[in-house]
Amino acid sequence: MRNVTVSLDDETAQWARLEAARQDTSMSRLIGELLRRHMMDATEYERARRSYLKRAAAPLSSEGTAYPTRDELYTR
Repeated sequence: MRNVTVSLDDETAQWARLEAARQDTSMSRLIGELLRRHMMDATEYERARRSYLKRAAAPLSSEGTAYPTRDELYTR
């Protein structure tokens, strides 16, 4: 664990104090968990993006057939 100093505006600090109290935890732990979740979400998104981009491109229509028109796609 590493200690860091964080500066927050008054409104954010008040919210963090109340949220930490609701969760029965310290502000330090609350902020650490929020940052950890953000990091994990960003990492998972990047992994999914790379996995998707590795896939081979798939044709949108069979060879020799035309793509559907806009009206055919969006019949209302």
